[in-house]
Amino acid sequence: MWFFLLIISSFYIWTCDGLTVKAVVPRYKIRGETAVLRCDFELEGALLYAVKWYRENEEFYRYVPKSEPQKTSYVVDGIKVDHMHSNSRQLTLRDITLKTTANYRCEVSAEAPSFASAQDGGRMEVIYLPKDGPYITGDKSTYQFGDTINLNCTSAKSYPASSLHWYINNISAREESLKRYPAQKHPRGLVTTTLGLHLPLDAGTVLNGAVSVRCVAVLSPVLWTSDNEKVLPRQDKREALLLVTGSSSKCNSNRVVVFLFLLLIHVFF
Repeated sequence: MWFFLLIISSFYIWTCDGLTVKAVVPRYKIRGETAVLRCDFELEGALLYAVKWYRENEEFYRYVPKSEPQKTSYVVDGIKVDHMHSNSRQLTLRDITLKTTANYRCEVSAEAPSFASAQDGGRMEVIYLPKDGPYITGDKSTYQFGDTINLNCTSAKSYPASSLHWYINNISAREESLKRYPAQKHPRGLVTTTLGLHLPLDAGTVLNGAVSVRCVAVLSPVLWTSDNEKVLPRQDKREALLLVTGSSSKCNSNRVVVFLFLLLIHVFF
């Protein structure tokens, strides 16, 4: 089950000599999706000369109604303009990548005699969802009752970084049992995270001869709300389950051997 992201982007209205411009830029998009940016304007009786779009300070698209062709785009890394679905008020970017993340602004200018111009913009972040994972690894496959199991949970590559959470018998693990590692950076800005767990095999964790250990990786951008923006979070949630079962050894009544059976279940919410 997916939680969908609904964004009404924040905006500012810029005016100059009667020319009003309002840009609507998606706050977050998923890598590979199509992004639609809007440039709404009111000329107050003047004639439109041009609409130009910039990524940071580099122009990559312009619409000039009196030119032939009316639409022109320029080569910029991470930008693919869909001319068929772009015009003076709408800009469509297809197959967006992490390099599409940037500040965008549209600039509108009027014909003579006013030659007025105004601009507005916003920032778009592109999210890279993990393709699989997380993964649970341990240092041994056999333990005794009273031992401590040392486990690591590692997320798949993503952007931004996934947040990891351990659950023991469906109860959130205590902070003192966790070991936090620095995030590992990869090419193209991708990140993996690892979270360790120290799990004692005692009467508090071994229930009916078994322990359920679950690691959940959640990717959810830090979204916010204001008077002009309302955001519902979109989450990508995946988990791995480790099932620990045991059998007693008759050779020594004080020793109970626990065999680990690793069962990975990838769950998508």
